[in-house]
Amino acid sequence: MDVQFEFTARSDVGLLRENNQDSGYAGQHLLVLADGMGGPAGGDIASSVAVAALAPLDEDAVPFEQMLTLLRQGLQSAHDELIERSRVEPQLRGLGTTCIALLRSGNKLAMAHIGDSRAYLLRGESLTQVTTDHSFVQYLVDSGQISPEEAENHPKRSVILRVLGDSPGVVSADETMREAIVGDRWLLCSDGLSGVVSAETIAEVLRRVPDLDACADTLIELALLGGAPDNVTVVLADVVPSSVEVSDTPIVVGAAAVERSNPSRRIPGAAGRAAALISETEEPTPIAGGTEEGPHTPKKRHWWTAAAALIVVALIAGGLWWGWQWTRTQYFALGDNGRVVVFQGIPQKIGSLELATPVEVTSIRLEDLPTIDQQRLEDPVTRSSREDIDQYLAELRLRQKAAEPTTGTGQSQSGDDSKPTPSPTPTPSPSSSPKAAAPNEGGGA
Repeated sequence: MDVQFEFTARSDVGLLRENNQDSGYAGQHLLVLADGMGGPAGGDIASSVAVAALAPLDEDAVPFEQMLTLLRQGLQSAHDELIERSRVEPQLRGLGTTCIALLRSGNKLAMAHIGDSRAYLLRGESLTQVTTDHSFVQYLVDSGQISPEEAENHPKRSVILRVLGDSPGVVSADETMREAIVGDRWLLCSDGLSGVVSAETIAEVLRRVPDLDACADTLIELALLGGAPDNVTVVLADVVPSSVEVSDTPIVVGAAAVERSNPSRRIPGAAGRAAALISETEEPTPIAGGTEEGPHTPKKRHWWTAAAALIVVALIAGGLWWGWQWTRTQYFALGDNGRVVVFQGIPQKIGSLELATPVEVTSIRLEDLPTIDQQRLEDPVTRSSREDIDQYLAELRLRQKAAEPTTGTGQSQSGDDSKPTPSPTPTPSPSSSPKAAAPNEGGGA
């Protein structure tokens, strides 16, 4: 069956950033997502350069045998331009960008990926993360040093190991070939979405909101509700039969769209070519959050589309409420300022919202505990009820008491060779010697 893309894209600056360093592109044969870095002076340029270098591939004439080669060449071209820009303009040194590009030729798809932006595929009811983050915490997960749950709050989760940037060398991107199957829904997103909204919630929205524009708007709104500490960009595409009437006008969003709509901030070089893909006679369409995006043909909305979006938002809100109630049943212990402190909740946060509060500073001093317990309490020790955490504290107190030095009347305190008078040793309860596993580097409970 002949297939095509039905597509859309959205980008928002977020709640804490002053400018948008993300760029997105959606076309009939090409989807691109780039998340720039290097500060306001360079991140927006880097992501725009990546989009501009790849945008010319959005055409019918690309042979599927050459798709990966063409993507590889496009990424290398962007990389080379970033090196040159950094050389000519020293203030841009350190600029770089992640990049995901999905190229279609007939029913064949080629993907190239570098960085920690993500691609998801919804097939039927199942959502799969297609890409693997090129990040330090993903390396720790892959090597078994931390769990995926610990990676979500790791202090170095923003450290990226591979990007397009100004470091000389050949680009090393992950490359795959796939089939474009009718009914598939593709999502490319920056970590402004995946770092705030859970994969389960993303899947629910992708499944329950059929209209692409409404789906993209809902995802952006959820990121904003979660605090949106970073720019948020989504590129969506459904694989549909070629007989379906769809728009073939490309959409450019984020930093790559700024040049055309704001001449005072024009970005020279390759970035200008991305904006030139769309007619200069059309006006950009602003969306919530003040982000400027490239124009696209408006789609007729039906009442049921809005109703479906509202239902999904209501379901998600209900799920969030239930999730919050569940966190109130959870407890964990953690070493803090030399003491063992009990927290109610879970050791995570959504945006700036902490999901745990301290409820007790115990009398247990870390220095009085065996070394293994001190090390374990460097990370949260979680339990599923207050009774369970109290049982853990009781075990700690027994081990604390067992570790105390014996100071009977017959024991020498002067360091001489006199033999101490033995004193009776109490028999510990079975729970006083639990089996403890040595903690992994950076690991949790």
